[in-house]
Amino acid sequence: MSTYLPTIKQLQYLVALHEHGHFGRAADASFVSQSTLSAGIRELESLLGVTLVERSRRVVRFTALGEQVVAKANRLLREAEELADLVQAAGKPLVGELRMSVIPTIAPFLLPRLLPRLKRERPELKLLLREETSQDALESLHHGRVDCVLLALPFDTGDAAIEHISDDRLFVAFPKDDPRDPPASIPPEMIDTGRLLLLEDGHCLRDHALAACTRSELRTSAAMIGTSLHTLVQLVDNDLGLTMLPEMALEAGILNGTKVVARPVDSPTAKREIVLAWRRNSPREADFKLLAEELRAG
Repeated sequence: MSTYLPTIKQLQYLVALHEHGHFGRAADASFVSQSTLSAGIRELESLLGVTLVERSRRVVRFTALGEQVVAKANRLLREAEELADLVQAAGKPLVGELRMSVIPTIAPFLLPRLLPRLKRERPELKLLLREETSQDALESLHHGRVDCVLLALPFDTGDAAIEHISDDRLFVAFPKDDPRDPPASIPPEMIDTGRLLLLEDGHCLRDHALAACTRSELRTSAAMIGTSLHTLVQLVDNDLGLTMLPEMALEAGILNGTKVVARPVDSPTAKREIVLAWRRNSPREADFKLLAEELRAG
């Protein structure tokens, strides 16, 4: 058995470098100087007696063994996080630091009304937030970079534990003076595929919107150009097409100051399920269920 073992900090530096592929960006993400991070990784290599990272002026490349060490480091860091969580869970509920990823089609609409109440009612909770797409957020959860994820289903969450928050209906948004005069609720077959504007690939709401339409041809004919729901609303307000919006965004006032009108889609699949997800068997499961209650009350 080795007399000396890698430190948690050394492993964190190595994982950060692997994630960012750049010493400067990895150092910024680790809140240390580039020289400190580089020295920490060199100390780790010296301790293990191997080369983990091949360095050049332009490229950072991990050796085959380095890739294996990173995979093991991710597991060790997650175990260390869970050890800390175990101690945290033994105290009062929802106190201390909690890291949560939230997808972009939820964050700006739910968080502004949730955070002030949490700050008021849970003053000892330090909620650290990051906005990520569903795939990136679940990867962050798997690697222990966050403790829980707020996202929308249907989406493959793997073996994560989930807690239902709410159902979020989908609406068609169109210019106020649309000559087609849409009815109070819009059947999927009435959606004009040639004018449909959706989020770019990578946003799960795009897939939810397509599923709500229940028409396979939309998958190839829809104009997927938006980087955010606010962008799509501005395009519709300028009579460049129509789009689909979640009820959550409408309630948050995304159409305020525009002439855009929204009608619900008349389809049982025209909704998404908002859930909170976390690593199964986490010692902070009670905290996450309590946070889910807070989210439902929000």
